[in-house]
Amino acid sequence: MSSLTGLSATEIARRVGGRDVSAEEVARAHLDRIAETDGRIDAFLLVAADRALEKARRVDADIAAGGASLPLAGVPVAVKDLLHIEGLPTTCGSRILDGYRPPFTATAVARLEAAGAIVLGKTNMDEFAMGSSTENSAFKPTRNPWARDRVPGGSSGGSAAAVASGMAPVALGSDTGGSIRQPAALCGVVGLKPTYGRVSRYGLVAFASSLDQVGPFGRSVEDVARMAEVLCGWDPMDATSARMEVHRFASGLDGRARGLRFGVPWRFLSAGVDEGIMAAFRSAIDALRSAGAEVVDVELPHVSHAIATYYIVATAEASSNLARYDGVRYGRRAGGPGDAKRPPAQGASAGSTPAPAKDHARHLKRMYGETRDRGFGPEVKRRIILGTFVLSAGYYDAYYLRAQKVRTLIRRDFEQAFAVSDVIATPTSPIPAFRFGEKTSDPLQMYLADIFTVPANLAGIPGLSLPCGFADGLPAGLQLIGRPFDEATLLRAGHAYQSLTTHHLARPPL
Repeated sequence: MSSLTGLSATEIARRVGGRDVSAEEVARAHLDRIAETDGRIDAFLLVAADRALEKARRVDADIAAGGASLPLAGVPVAVKDLLHIEGLPTTCGSRILDGYRPPFTATAVARLEAAGAIVLGKTNMDEFAMGSSTENSAFKPTRNPWARDRVPGGSSGGSAAAVASGMAPVALGSDTGGSIRQPAALCGVVGLKPTYGRVSRYGLVAFASSLDQVGPFGRSVEDVARMAEVLCGWDPMDATSARMEVHRFASGLDGRARGLRFGVPWRFLSAGVDEGIMAAFRSAIDALRSAGAEVVDVELPHVSHAIATYYIVATAEASSNLARYDGVRYGRRAGGPGDAKRPPAQGASAGSTPAPAKDHARHLKRMYGETRDRGFGPEVKRRIILGTFVLSAGYYDAYYLRAQKVRTLIRRDFEQAFAVSDVIATPTSPIPAFRFGEKTSDPLQMYLADIFTVPANLAGIPGLSLPCGFADGLPAGLQLIGRPFDEATLLRAGHAYQSLTTHHLARPPL
């Protein structure tokens, strides 16, 4: 990497703000890095070079004019392709949104740009954020920078890989069941899922509305904390946005583990975890204990049901959210413009003979079916079908309602655990990055890769993944889970661990 692409986001903002280097120079360096590297990784679906350089020149002009302070001045950022940016395509990794360009920008992206950040482009992802490997993208798989025959995790695999490979110092992703934290762990970077409601979801294409949350990737906890300061805060455009005070997260990073209480649910970790991952996790806990942190045992008796609960709640919400993709309003329509299979217009031109109502209904039904059949991939179809089933008459009470009750029990488990701990520690993923195709034939095995991450989404609480070593030469992740709206303590705990180790400084051999 060049001297500029090797800098942290914190250092870039300091240098650009101090006029030691221009935002345009930083943007060009990262665009050059993408040009030379992404052919081997495929992290990006779109590189918006002209737009990025134009924004960078505006930042330089604002700084030269002595304008308002820009906390992320000149910081390049990669954006997961389910966050809208006005004028740029949003595909969600799906063919069904081919050609769609949103007329507005997501609040999370707008806030970053207002703070001086420079969007480099849109990153690859599992289709509609459904997957744990980025193999479900309709366009291409993204490769793990540490081993290109391995997956980067998902669904935000493109964003994680872009940060790990030095193409961007920070990135945006979304986390519905671990889609920030799991790829962060598999790619050896830091990823934060804030508390549900902390970051606006306005302009985020919904997968499961009660679980989705926007969050940042970075190469250090400090960079992620500075991103979170900008991202968090109430948004009147999002009804689920919380009116909570936003702390100066970065100013609370003192690097001290002493006085922090780390709860470990050892019984939950007793089976199914790769030996190398578990060894790295134990070493992380030992390092924290040696630095003066208190390590306590906690019980989470209902989290063993988290995967089943999550895949009922998430698929039910997905089946509802994805009903809007029907070929009528936006995105792809089966056959394309002018296709003879399109339904006749309701108001036919003068001299034409309106089709009978039955013919119209038949054509419309066929258009819906063909649009969704051609536009959606197999994993999305699987989840729509499952979600429709659990919401259907006769099964709602047996599945969806029961899952919501278990979700409440999981939330109560965390409340009790936080009575004796400040943060809860687990491995992020039970396994290191796996090979392409290794789990696609068995969806249940793929789903189990999220066993440690989905509980935080069900409970609506924040989670942080950070590098904690290696297993078989591949990155291992330490997950820390915090109290609701207590990202300050969560980030302080993560920074305390990073102050004890150098795992986050390791770079893939590209």
